[in-house]
Order: sequence, then C-alpha cells, then structure tokens
Amino acid sequence: MKFTSAKNSLLKEIMIAQDIIASRNALSILSNVLIETANNLLTIKATDLNVGFETQIPVDTIDPGSTTIYCDKLLGILRSLPDGEIEVEQLDDKVVIRPLFQKIDFRLRSITSEKYPEMRVCDDQLYFSITSNDFISMIDQTIFSVSDDSTRYFLNGVYMENGGDGLVMVATDGRRLSYMNRIIEQEIPTFKPIIIPPKFLGLIKKLSSREGIIELAIHDNYIFAKFDSHKISSTLIDGQFPNYKRVIPEKQNFQCIIDKDMFYDALKRVSLLVDQKSKRLFIDIDIESLTLSSEESDIGKAKEEIPCEFFGEKTRIAVNSMYVVNPLKVMPGEKISISFSEANRAISIAPYPEKDFFHIVMPMQLD
Repeated sequence: MKFTSAKNSLLKEIMIAQDIIASRNALSILSNVLIETANNLLTIKATDLNVGFETQIPVDTIDPGSTTIYCDKLLGILRSLPDGEIEVEQLDDKVVIRPLFQKIDFRLRSITSEKYPEMRVCDDQLYFSITSNDFISMIDQTIFSVSDDSTRYFLNGVYMENGGDGLVMVATDGRRLSYMNRIIEQEIPTFKPIIIPPKFLGLIKKLSSREGIIELAIHDNYIFAKFDSHKISSTLIDGQFPNYKRVIPEKQNFQCIIDKDMFYDALKRVSLLVDQKSKRLFIDIDIESLTLSSEESDIGKAKEEIPCEFFGEKTRIAVNSMYVVNPLKVMPGEKISISFSEANRAISIAPYPEKDFFHIVMPMQLD
C-alpha cells in the first residue's frame, strides 16, 4: 500500500475516527483505524463495536492495499507535520509516514486489516431521505435532554417514531422533556419506535453541512446514516421508552410571552450566582414584568427584571436554571412563551408563535 495525500484532508478524517474509538489501549485492534486505498480514493473506517464510521477522501494511489494503524499516534503525527503533501507507505509490518519535501520519517507498527471487525451494512432499499437541515434541527431540539443516569438506560438516548406525516423525536431525563414533530415531504417507511444513542446523533450533527439530504435506515436493531462522503451506523438502545404523551399538559391556563434574547441574556447573568449544586433559580411573573433571581448565599444574590406580556395572577416558579438555558440556546425566533397552570406543575417553553417543537420543565420546590 502506498499513496500521497494532502495532510489536512487526512487529518480531518482521522480526528473524527479518534472520536469514535473508545479504547486507548495500543494493543487492541479497536484502537486502530483501518485505511484502504484504491483508484485514487482512501477509505477510512473506525468502530468501537457500537458505532461505526466510514468515509472516503481523494488521494493519489501508487500501490493499492489496506492496513490498520494505532489511531491516537497517527493523529499526533499528522498534527505535528507541516502543511502540504504527505506520503504513506506500508513496509512489512510498519507504515511509514513522511512529508514529501522534508526529511521527516515516522514508522508505526500496523495490524493486518483482516483482523479488523466487519462494519455493519444495510440494503440500499431500506434507506429513506430527510433533508439534512430538518434532521439536524430535530437533534438540536432534543439531544440535550437525554439522561446520563446509567441505571435508567432507556432514557440514555433520543426516542424516534414515525409520526404519520413526519418524524417525532423526544428526549427526557425524568425532570425535563424535549419534543419535536417535523413534517417530512419524503415518504417514510413504517418502523417500530427506536431509541438512538446520542453519540450517533452527535456525529451526524458534527459532520453534516446542513445542506442536501441525509439517508437513514433502521434494520435489525441498528440505525444507519449516509450523507456527503460519510457512512455511520450504530446499535440502538434496547428498552421501553416511557409514555411521553402523559407528561405533555393538555391545557395550561396562563401564558407569558417574552423577548427570547433578552430573557436568555438575563438568565445567563442571574445564573452566575445560583447555587452550583441545585442551580435553583426563581422566576416571578407579574403583569408586564418577569423577574429572575437567585437565592441569597454567602457569595451574594442576583436579580433582574425584564418586560413581558402576561395576564393572570402573580406567580413565583422555581426551576433548574440549566433546564431553561439549554432550550433557549437552540430555539429560533424572536419571542418565546412560558405556559403553566400552577407553580408546582409542568412548565412549557415554546417559540411564539407556536412551531413544531416545545420543551417541558418540571419545577423545583419553592421552599
């Protein structure tokens, strides 16, 4: 095997491969990245046995072939080399990496590609299309609500189901819930609801240009994605996602409408002095004004008032500040609404006017 490539093109893909690989043990084949060149293309593969990644970049193939290299060290070498063309060559059980115009020579031990785990593949007929922008928007609006509690593994991913005329994605950690139902013009095949690991969705979000389409397929407890020059696969989380519809309030009596950016900036300022463990923040809503405040502590206290549109009784609500900050980071539009019936019941945060997504936050104790 022998090829030449632009260093930066190879470096970009090896950085992604290293993100996939879980093991840092140089003796494990799973710490290696598989590279294969033929017909002036370099195929790069990486897996941690749960998530698989494959991509291709153009190179000048001199001798076709394949091997696997310890990814962490390959990444370090590429980062250290000057910009420009590099040559990669297989010599016996080592891979030689050198820039074309400087006398630098690295030799890494390699393991034959025959020992590398086979990547999962899916029949092309099982794929359906969704615009990249639609799917990334759905990830943006849900992924931050995934639980990190390993004892409730069925909450450790984003739930997805066929919504009839589109896709529904939901995430919850038991104290908040994020929901989005995006109408999709393309036909979506019938599939059983699934729970998608956030690592898979995070990769798509990181790699996608938000242009064009993403092709998705669900088969045999796996999900597959193809877009641009990338192919990603992942095992699904096996478990019963809770009935999220029970959490969604049928009706809420009060609605407060606020300028989103003004509210977000005030939240960030007041959150500087909330208790770092509980992150409890108070929201006092009155006619034409909303006041954010932190608890009095040894460090101090913060308070800020902003205008709002509200008609109802003066109400105080306590919330985890991050549960409000997270959705505001990704919500488009100029205004948002905060809807509720009582201070101790579910609060809905949504764009105003309504769109196809919303977020629900369970309040904290006021005492």
